[in-house]
Amino acid sequence: MITPLRGRDELDVPGLERLVDHILAGGVSGLFILGTSGEAPSLSYRLRRELVERVCRLVNGRVPVMVGITDTAFVESVNLARVAAEQGAAAAVTATPYYFPSGQPELVEHLQHLLADLPLPLLLYNMPSLTKVSFSRETVRWATDQPGVIGVKDSSGDMLYFHDLVEIARARSDWSILVGPEQLLAESVLLGGHGGINGGANFKPRLYVDLYEAAKDHDVDRMLDLNQQVQAIARDIYQVGRHTSAVIKGIKCVLSLMGICDDYMAEPFHRFRATERNRVRAKAEELGLI
Repeated sequence: MITPLRGRDELDVPGLERLVDHILAGGVSGLFILGTSGEAPSLSYRLRRELVERVCRLVNGRVPVMVGITDTAFVESVNLARVAAEQGAAAAVTATPYYFPSGQPELVEHLQHLLADLPLPLLLYNMPSLTKVSFSRETVRWATDQPGVIGVKDSSGDMLYFHDLVEIARARSDWSILVGPEQLLAESVLLGGHGGINGGANFKPRLYVDLYEAAKDHDVDRMLDLNQQVQAIARDIYQVGRHTSAVIKGIKCVLSLMGICDDYMAEPFHRFRATERNRVRAKAEELGLI
């Protein structure tokens, strides 16, 4: 889920309420807040806590809420996990700490320390393009022996790696293997994955739920049709901007055009200017998003 903002350190509270209701109405199985699309590393700790409190209250137990706790400061990760637990969240999610790249032995030790202090189950989040470090296959295999770890979200886009995750996860019947890039959702489910955490579900959740279900049911014709729609969104909305931030800008722009929430971006980024916004509007109309 994106984080609706209306200022540098201010949530768009009415927009947040509309967004949560909109996503849940699409039939999703859960919400993941404070991830990449949620711009978590750019938000103050105060605002992160406020978001956790408000989202958990709005969801009110209707679906599980997973809270991203990735940070360069160990204590802040644990502090946020404790807030999440107090508010009724179901799980914490961590990517590898960024800035100083860690070796795999260091990463395992970090996870051991986290697990000792966390009040919630932990989902690993593999996002090497942004954190510079991947959870190696050996580290994931180690994690399957830790009762406090419940699965992994893979946003690497490496399907050979994903194949191996599925095989490794066979050791734990309660583990979830989820995919990040929505263009790979159908393929990953066919290969044995358990679903996706996909940015496009912010504005069209039912599409991604339907695609997941079609892939799970091996309804190939329906899956291919829905997958074409997902590919079109990725091609026509997420590539309007020129920079890595274009995906989040595109999602927020569509949501603002739908009247759901503001498209204010956390610093150092800025919402799309008029030229890009008009391009998104035209594509969103073509795709039936608005």
